Amino acid sequence: MRHAVLALTALIAAPLAAHADDLRPFCADRPGKATPPCILDAGHLQVETALADAVFLHAPGQHEDVTAYGATELRFGLTGRLEIEAAWAPLIVDHARGAGTTTGVGDATFGFRYALTDAKDEAAVQVSIQPYVNAPTATHGLGQGGWTGGVRLPVSAPLPDGFSLGFTPQVDLFRNGPGGGTHVAESATVSISRGFGDTTLGAELWGQNDGAPHHMTKQATFDLFAAQLIGKSTQLDGGVNLGLNHDTPTSEVYVGLSHRF
Repeated sequence: MRHAVLALTALIAAPLAAHADDLRPFCADRPGKATPPCILDAGHLQVETALADAVFLHAPGQHEDVTAYGATELRFGLTGRLEIEAAWAPLIVDHARGAGTTTGVGDATFGFRYALTDAKDEAAVQVSIQPYVNAPTATHGLGQGGWTGGVRLPVSAPLPDGFSLGFTPQVDLFRNGPGGGTHVAESATVSISRGFGDTTLGAELWGQNDGAPHHMTKQATFDLFAAQLIGKSTQLDGGVNLGLNHDTPTSEVYVGLSHRF
């Protein structure tokens, strides 16, 4: 009986293992700000969750901590070149000294990613395009306050000695604030990463020019991140982002989990 059960288990597990081997290497949007151009295999769902993400704004006259719990992105592969995406934060806690605490949910984001290059050629430069729209689902004070959107152009390239280069230029349409209207913000991220077996370590520089009509800002961060692959379809990650000027939050720390089904 025991041998029969083992044989049956092997028969069931073999095609599942073979199927997993046929999938593209695991590739999550997280960690880091640079977006990879990879497309999820058709018919597969990937769930990427920021278990906790804390942003600290500590400057003269300003002391604010914003923490999001369980912010999740869902990705679903439609074809070898196209996937659809949705994201939402179910719990955000914004504590500002002198202004109290606001607790609620975030905006919902919907978009898609389309590969402009051959997604199967992992040794070549990869480029995708990723338009998205933000729906104003957030609690007052925790979101954009109206419909917004943008587009990213994720790029990745292999480098010598196992290093990888990531580059993500981005254009966003943001709300002006209580006065209404919208404005454009441009940003870009450059990242360098390297795999060490199932562990990936990386660093990146991010910058943004926000053209808000009443308060134009330039932000920049230096970021460090790490990811640990568990098996072929699960990843743990974490990172820290350090603000480089007065317009940028002092620091951000996060930890997350991703799984492919």
